[in-house]
Amino acid sequence: MAKIDFYETLGVAKGADEKELKSAFRKMAMRYHPDKNPGDAAAEVKFKEVNEAYEILKDPQKRAAYDRYGHAAFEHGGMGGMGGGGFGAGGFGAGGFSDIFEDIFGEMMGGGRQRRSSGGRERGADLRYNMEISLEEAFAGKTAQIRVPTSISCDVCSGSGAKPGSKPQTCGTCQGAGRVRAAQGFFSIERTCPTCQGRGTIIPDPCTKCHGHGRVTEERSLSVNIPSGIEDGTRIRLAGEGEAGLRGGPAGDLYIFLSVKPHEIFQRDGADLHCSVPISMTAAALGGTFDVSTLDGTKSRVSVPEGTQNGRQFRLKGKGMPVLRSTQVGDLYIQIQIETPQKLTKRQRELLKEFEEISSKENNPESTGFFARMKEFFEG
Repeated sequence: MAKIDFYETLGVAKGADEKELKSAFRKMAMRYHPDKNPGDAAAEVKFKEVNEAYEILKDPQKRAAYDRYGHAAFEHGGMGGMGGGGFGAGGFGAGGFSDIFEDIFGEMMGGGRQRRSSGGRERGADLRYNMEISLEEAFAGKTAQIRVPTSISCDVCSGSGAKPGSKPQTCGTCQGAGRVRAAQGFFSIERTCPTCQGRGTIIPDPCTKCHGHGRVTEERSLSVNIPSGIEDGTRIRLAGEGEAGLRGGPAGDLYIFLSVKPHEIFQRDGADLHCSVPISMTAAALGGTFDVSTLDGTKSRVSVPEGTQNGRQFRLKGKGMPVLRSTQVGDLYIQIQIETPQKLTKRQRELLKEFEEISSKENNPESTGFFARMKEFFEG
């Protein structure tokens, strides 16, 4: 039966570069790998075809010969036959198939050789702690005490997992490598050792307190420094304060995720603060002053000029939030909201009607101008 074109097998164009070839090979190989298709003979055949195609096309000389002569270039001993770089005894070069396997399937099989750890020690997991603070605490900073349930190193076996007086032994199945090889057709497949679970060691006499894990669960009290000016969503990392590693491995990290509670008066925008202040209609018309309490514990006086309109802003420089790890400070913006009088008495109504009767266009320039423009628009 005629062989399928190598480029077609990998699903790439004839002019594909090395990066495209490798990407296509990785995708196809993972799709048809025997471990993902147990007992599927068709997938195994396809997997062999994909490997054969990539082995030829990744080599510039073999690829040139294939482009010129096709499959005939590798028949009857051409280019050294399959023993010169195919699936025979000398296949896949000096490193063998395992080198390609490690390169392509390292992540799928647990990270390959780089993931092995000496003596079965494994790094502990990172932990997350959610903390909510007030805007005042974000302004001033604080030192917070938190309690975190986590795994710590066992004090009986010092994290080794072995009963005092004994020690872990090299795994007899993988001889300490943490991985074992198994022949599967033409290939030698490497897997995590089922006896030691990839650690390379076993504990014949485990510690009675931690049961061989090298760590126990306990609640710890930690001190967390919250710097002044911290923003909502900031993450603080406490190195080595996470979960203890297995069998004496390094501890993970603890990440504090901060959220700042909404404030009843102030709204934050970066380093600036905003505040809406309601004032009476007469205060806006006649002018006046009022005091505003700020987060630094002081009071600032705001002067409202005569004829102030609704929505006008006043800026208090340096009365906002401190900038994290800086000497700079934001500003406080006061926005005026003019309050319309409610539940008027008879006398108040009379006074307002009298005021309305004696008012002129100069008293209400914006409304007068608006209705004038509207009239002009609709009358053409």
